[in-house]
Amino acid sequence: MDFDLTWLLWGLPVAFALGWAASRLDLRQWRIESRQAPKAYFRGLNHLLNEQQDQAIDAFIEAVQGDPDTAELHFALGNLFRRRGDYDRAVRVHEHLLARADLNRKERDRAQHALALDFLKAGLLDRAESALHKLEGTGFESEARLALLGIYERSRDWSQAQAIAEKLDAVEHGSFTTRIAHYQCEQAELAHRQGDAVRTRELLDEVVRRAPGMARGWIARSALRAQQGDAPGALDDLLALAQQAPQGLPLAARAMADLAQQTGRVDTVRSLLDQAQARSPAIDVTDALARLAGQPAEARHTFVRHLEAEPSLVIASQWLAGETLSDPAAQVGVLRALDHASGPLKRYRCAACGFEARQHFWQCPGCQAWDSYPARRVEEI
Repeated sequence: MDFDLTWLLWGLPVAFALGWAASRLDLRQWRIESRQAPKAYFRGLNHLLNEQQDQAIDAFIEAVQGDPDTAELHFALGNLFRRRGDYDRAVRVHEHLLARADLNRKERDRAQHALALDFLKAGLLDRAESALHKLEGTGFESEARLALLGIYERSRDWSQAQAIAEKLDAVEHGSFTTRIAHYQCEQAELAHRQGDAVRTRELLDEVVRRAPGMARGWIARSALRAQQGDAPGALDDLLALAQQAPQGLPLAARAMADLAQQTGRVDTVRSLLDQAQARSPAIDVTDALARLAGQPAEARHTFVRHLEAEPSLVIASQWLAGETLSDPAAQVGVLRALDHASGPLKRYRCAACGFEARQHFWQCPGCQAWDSYPARRVEEI
């Protein structure tokens, strides 16, 4: 059978026409989708700028449905879910990203970091810890370690916190020396409660060696020595504190006065406290000097010297308690009123969040900041 070339002549133009029409349809569809996706994206961005998170989420969901392969839209959507507190949906978005085979290493690390933040914000600390450990060796390593540090502090896992802080300190992300020393003090307190005196002493020895400028180590080791009957050694630690960490002297002044009386070194301690008081009067140092005074008149003179250098309602009430007024009945009422008025002034206040407490804390119970409580009372700040 002979092949008819007429069909070929007719077929080529028809095939060309069909191909051209198909390409035009595809191009038109692509243009429609490309116009719709940016509109949804920019609509979501506009809602976000207007702090309309719910409308922004709806717009981004529409944009993601129009272009499911765009990772950036997924990241934006997941972050919005997290900010709104919808942690389950944020986790699903970021887990979906991690399940994609076409995601490059950088975006995969970013998705892993976002997933860890989802767990962290949701309070799922064990899952957050596991997710953060997977970021070792990535561009998010430092951020992950800082987050792990927060987790271990919240769970009071001080040995793990110390290990992470030492890694951060080794790569020069600021100095973590003081923070590590605090962790060791916390471990020492735990060992002391468990009756392990040897471990307690080893940790405190390491603290004063590592961070001699931190008052907590000297105070803790002095208290341990005093409990063990070594009053001279306990006083030596507080005298070292006065040299190495003089900012913490008000916290140790009362214990220093008691130890001075036990060891017969009153003159040495009084001289040191007098020098400190001359530089910067402090309520607790004045109280310690009054305890070292031999006579009541000398103690009252200590209060007067403080008031001459710096006015203080707390010290004034202490001075008045040792005086005898012409009307004893009225004196009782006056002293009660002064004690009530000066009570809040005796507290300590966190410099980071303003949380006030009757006792001094090394870590603020409110904001969890370390060394945010000055060694001085509210009245002196």
